[in-house]
Amino acid sequence: MLEMRPDCERCGVDLPADEGGAFICSFECTFCAECAESVDDRCPNCGGELMDRPARTGKALKEHPASTVRHYKA
Repeated sequence: MLEMRPDCERCGVDLPADEGGAFICSFECTFCAECAESVDDRCPNCGGELMDRPARTGKALKEHPASTVRHYKA
């Protein structure tokens, strides 16, 4: 199961688990669409490909809530 991180690691913008617009690599590094585009869809941490993160909604989100640990390093 994916760790649904709550923020972009690069700019800190909120990325709700039940909305689109988040991009992840195979290590679950998480970025907003603008930051993913600015790094040409390559994870600046590991060099992996950034892909659209699926949304988690409804019962699935209630039973498996998103992480609250923020990863943005100001």
